Amino acid sequence: MAAVNVAVVGATGAVGREMMKVLEERDFPLGRLVCLADPREAGTRIPFRGEEVVVEGASAASFAGVDIVLLAVASEISEELAPQAVERGCVVIDNSYAFRLVEGVPLVVPEVNADDIRQHRGIIANPNCSTIIMVVAINPLHQAAGLKRVVVSTYQAVSGAGILGIEELTQQTRAALEGRELQPQVFQYPIAFNLIPHIDAFQANGYTKEEMKMVWETRKIMHLPGLAVSPTTVRVPVYRSHSESINVETERPLSAEQARSILAAAPGVVVQDDPAARVYPMPLRASHRDEVFVGRIREDLSLPNALNLWVVADQIRKGAATNAVQIAEIVVAEGLY
Repeated sequence: MAAVNVAVVGATGAVGREMMKVLEERDFPLGRLVCLADPREAGTRIPFRGEEVVVEGASAASFAGVDIVLLAVASEISEELAPQAVERGCVVIDNSYAFRLVEGVPLVVPEVNADDIRQHRGIIANPNCSTIIMVVAINPLHQAAGLKRVVVSTYQAVSGAGILGIEELTQQTRAALEGRELQPQVFQYPIAFNLIPHIDAFQANGYTKEEMKMVWETRKIMHLPGLAVSPTTVRVPVYRSHSESINVETERPLSAEQARSILAAAPGVVVQDDPAARVYPMPLRASHRDEVFVGRIREDLSLPNALNLWVVADQIRKGAATNAVQIAEIVVAEGLY
């Protein structure tokens, strides 16, 4: 692949730093790397390929001479910066919610709908982390037997709320073990030794925005506008990697053994499914990995043509940084910039 110039915006944050790690690990064909962040963080040094890159304050002028921009910032910042980058000839891969449901903007998980990248008009959206993890696991089953309905419950790590979420879990755990009480700052309630069934704002229909993202985004990525998706998203006291309990109902029969074989051959999926040997996916073992791990594959006892899956993946890697870099690799390989 030809060398390209890349800007990472939000380079000092958890996802931005992970993007840089992934670029290095995957030996992305970089010409020049520009690290951008809030102007107040200008001068911060981030290690990359044995050296240090100095962070600059993000502005429209920062995109001069850049081919691909990886945005790892809040939606309102993406809405401001993405058009400025496109005007300067950049292809933008945005990790925020800002453009995911905008008509004409591809919403891409490379293992599922890589062909959509070719339709971009300057901006490509990176989906929600929980959505990415789910569709990598269920799309192979859809290709084999046709999806009819999906019921998903997520168990989402605190790092999904950024570095402050990690710090809050650490501080609250220490306080609880010492018999002290700390008031929550990041989450709605104490997260240590607790579960919170509330991620993002509640909508008029009683679902949270995080839950509705899994409905809207799954339908767009998989080109299934009528797919029935019923989600519940829960924050759990785990540092890293999201877990999901997924029930899929298919149009045609699919046995658990057939599903194991299909998923074992699917791109980006690792099957870990040997209950007798206590082999199943867990967040500790999925962390810092790029694969989506699937186990506990079993036939639904209550419904024909339905299966239960337990799915785990690192939401900072495959659920954000790695997925974005994979998109960038395709953009470069196919000369779409």
